[in-house]
Amino acid sequence: MAIEIFMPALSPTMEKGTLAKWLVKEGDTVESGDVIAEIETDKATMEVESIDDGTVAKILVDEGTDDVPVGQIIAMLAEEGEDVSDIEAPSASKQAAAPEKEPEGNKLEDKKDEEKPSKSSSDDKSAKGESKPSKADGERIKASPLAKRIASQEGLDLEALEGTGPNGRIVKRDIEAALEKGVDKASEAAPAKEAAKAPAAQAAAPEYGPHADIPYREERLSGMRKTIARRLTESKTTVPHFYLTIDCELDKLLAQRKELNTKLADSGVKLSVNDFIIRATALALKKVPAANVQFAGDKMYWYERADISVAVAIDGGLVTPVVRGADNMGLTEISNTVKDLATRARDGKLMPEDYAGGTFSISNLGMFGIREFSAVINPPQGAILAVGAGEQRAVIKDGAVAVATVMSCTMSCDHRAIDGAVGAEFLAAFKGYIEDPITMLL
Repeated sequence: MAIEIFMPALSPTMEKGTLAKWLVKEGDTVESGDVIAEIETDKATMEVESIDDGTVAKILVDEGTDDVPVGQIIAMLAEEGEDVSDIEAPSASKQAAAPEKEPEGNKLEDKKDEEKPSKSSSDDKSAKGESKPSKADGERIKASPLAKRIASQEGLDLEALEGTGPNGRIVKRDIEAALEKGVDKASEAAPAKEAAKAPAAQAAAPEYGPHADIPYREERLSGMRKTIARRLTESKTTVPHFYLTIDCELDKLLAQRKELNTKLADSGVKLSVNDFIIRATALALKKVPAANVQFAGDKMYWYERADISVAVAIDGGLVTPVVRGADNMGLTEISNTVKDLATRARDGKLMPEDYAGGTFSISNLGMFGIREFSAVINPPQGAILAVGAGEQRAVIKDGAVAVATVMSCTMSCDHRAIDGAVGAEFLAAFKGYIEDPITMLL
C-alpha cells in the first residue's frame, strides 16, 4: 500500500510553509532518515526526513510552491515490491481535510463566479495583470500559486494549457513546457479594445513595480521576509513605542574583558563585549522585574527568568535565537551559547525551540560602526535594547575634559507594559553593571 508523505508541522505555530526544494525525484529509492525535501518556514529553511523506506512514486507539490498547509499530502512512496506505476494520486475528497490554500482574493472571485456571470471576475483579474481565473464555460482553472505567478509574468493564457498536476491542476512544469513550445500568450490573444487601453495604462506608474527606464531584478519574498514585514508592521502600528537613551562608559569593561580573555586563552573561549551586554541585561531584568514583562490584553505576564533574544543577521533576513536563563549563566557559558546559536542561525540549522519565546531582545549594531539607533519591539515582548558602537568621546570628569570610551544604548518600550520610570530604572541598573563589570561576577 502506498505511503503518504504529509506537509509536516515544524513548529507549534506553523500552519503552512513553502516547499522550497525537493532533494529526490520520482523513481528514487529512499530509506528512513534520508533527507527528501527542504521546507521554508517563517524563521528558517529546514530539512525533512523520510520516516519510511520506499520508492518515490509521485511528487504532488512542486518545489517553490508557497502556502502549503500542514497535513497536505506532498508525495507518495511505493513500498518494497509495489509497482510505482500502480500508485495513483489521492482523490480530491481525501485531500479535502487539508486543501491547498488559495489566496483570499481567489476565494472571493470563486464566490462571485457562483453568484453572477464571470465578466466581473475576469475584469478584476485583468486589471491586476493576472491570468484569467475561469474558462469560457465558467469553470475555474486549477493552477498552483507559483504557476499563476509565472504565467502572469510571461503573459501566458492559462485557458490554453492542460494541467498535469493532481486533479488536472496546472503546475510549474506545465508553464515551462508551454514556454518551450511557444504557445500563444494571453497578451497576443487579447481583444483590440484591451490593446487600445495599453498606452493609458503604461502612462501611469504603478504603485508597486518597476519603472520602465530603471534596470531591476525581481526576487520572490522568502517566508522569513514576509514574516518580518508582517510582524514589524504590526508592532509599529499597534504597539505604542517610546524610547530612552543612555550613555555607558566602557573603559573598565574593556580592561576586565582583556584580563579575562588572557586567563581564558588556553580554553579557546574569547569573551566579546556583547557577552557582557547580555549578562548585564539579564541581571538588570532580575533587579528590575517590572521591565521583564509582556502586555496581554486584559493581563500582564511577569517573567521570573531572563530569556534574552539576540538579533542575528543572516542572508535574507534576521532571526532572534534565545539565550535561556541568561541571568543564571556566567560569561563563559553565555559566550559559548551565543556562538553556537549564531553559527547554527547562519547555517540555517536552528530548531523552532531555539528561537521561540524570549522575554527581552537585544540588537547590537556596534560592530558596524553605528553610533545610535532605535529598534522595533519584537512582539509580544515588552522591550528591546538597541546597542551602538563604543567610541572615544570627550566627557567631563571632576570639572575637566577627559576622554572615555562611550557606548549609547536606546531602549524601545511598549508603553502598555512599561512606564517611563521603569524603563529609566532598568537602564540605570544596566549602566551600573556595564560601568562596573566586576559587579556582574558577584
